[in-house]
Amino acid sequence: MSKYMFTIQQSCSAWRIICFKTPKPTPTALWWSVNCHTSGPEAVLGAPHNQVTERRRKERSSCQLVLERFDQQYSQELGDLWPSAREVLLDPHSWQYGVMLNRFTTVTGITQILQSQGFSTLLPCAAVSKYQAGYLLPPAYISKCPPNDSHLQPDSTSHELCQDLQSEPSLSLPRPTLQCYIHPYPLRFPSQAHRPGQLKQYYLLNAASLLPVLALQVRDGEKVLDLCSAPGGKALAITQCATPALLCCNEPDSHRRDWLAKTLESFLPQSLISRVIVSAQDGRSFGQSEAGTYDKVLVDAPCSNDRSWLYSCSSQQGEQRLKERARLPALQAQLLRSALSAVRPGGTVVYSTCTLSSSENCAVVETVLNDCPEADPEDLWEEIAIPLAKYFTFSPAHPGHGQKPHKPSLQPQKGTLSSYRHRLGILVVPQPGKTWGPMFLSRIRRRK
Repeated sequence: MSKYMFTIQQSCSAWRIICFKTPKPTPTALWWSVNCHTSGPEAVLGAPHNQVTERRRKERSSCQLVLERFDQQYSQELGDLWPSAREVLLDPHSWQYGVMLNRFTTVTGITQILQSQGFSTLLPCAAVSKYQAGYLLPPAYISKCPPNDSHLQPDSTSHELCQDLQSEPSLSLPRPTLQCYIHPYPLRFPSQAHRPGQLKQYYLLNAASLLPVLALQVRDGEKVLDLCSAPGGKALAITQCATPALLCCNEPDSHRRDWLAKTLESFLPQSLISRVIVSAQDGRSFGQSEAGTYDKVLVDAPCSNDRSWLYSCSSQQGEQRLKERARLPALQAQLLRSALSAVRPGGTVVYSTCTLSSSENCAVVETVLNDCPEADPEDLWEEIAIPLAKYFTFSPAHPGHGQKPHKPSLQPQKGTLSSYRHRLGILVVPQPGKTWGPMFLSRIRRRK
């Protein structure tokens, strides 16, 4: 694959955008139009700064064509969970949003306001330490950052970007800690405006979008690839959990890439800039161009975003999206295969979507596992679903229709079919009072 690399200096920032020339991908339009959005809604007009307000959304009508397809598919796949999930999806006023604090700013005042308004931490200190214990290294051990832009060569890759890591002094940064506040009712903070040179204190998001990051278990000093990164919420969460030696945030679409770069600029300090790369490569090519490079890879794949697609602006758009939906699993499987090639032996890949559809979730995982004998799925039920059941409604992976036979090594033997589904992944299903999701996540380790 022919490619070249060059750098682009963003105005008001020093973010490096690494661009790759690749063959024209076939289902490119799908990538741009259906990638998941994790950022929260816009600020309520006229709301005082930092004042919690009830959301006043413009009433939107659901697309009957899409709803009928959801009813047909999800009533079979989710059973008794679907009627209440349907109720939540059809009532945007009920949707909850989390407030993820930025450890690189002073957040004492924000924390006090949140607590006074009835917000509580999604991950108490004990829970955070459970996920991060053993993954925090002494500052002296943290890998040093990549070289300056002036060191980049026309044919360089992240391999070269890491060669000079040992030459820089270690950073002095706040201790990694992921802090997210949630409210039992659909109340939220207004969004903070982007101000060049000034870091934002918090990021609004669907709290379920933090679960793939927790499952990734990033350690200080690791090389991490966020394969489908825009708009950047999960990349920010990664930097809250740990200080990677290298974080490559990939987004092939130019408009979404600009959005991603602005998000990173708004939340990360200058001292981390040289550790973060914004890449423009087709995600399906990473397996070839950067094979075995990364310790951890997140694939937050383009998907049929249920919350968004249900409100297609016309029946024509709804019909077009349903056609796109049928083609998505092939693209998702290509991205997941690419990720498994880009991660080093012994490294892990987390695959996630924001749809309830089994054909885009466990069916994709199972298809790739059948093709990749070196890939081992890991059970997230006891690690994530059971400890966080107070906040989220979880369902094990549900087999889709027309799937290939199970990979022999994955066939339930002494275990149960339920444990097999747990290994394929877990699904967050929106429910009244716990309106987080949809969010599917699956963790796969590449065998050494």
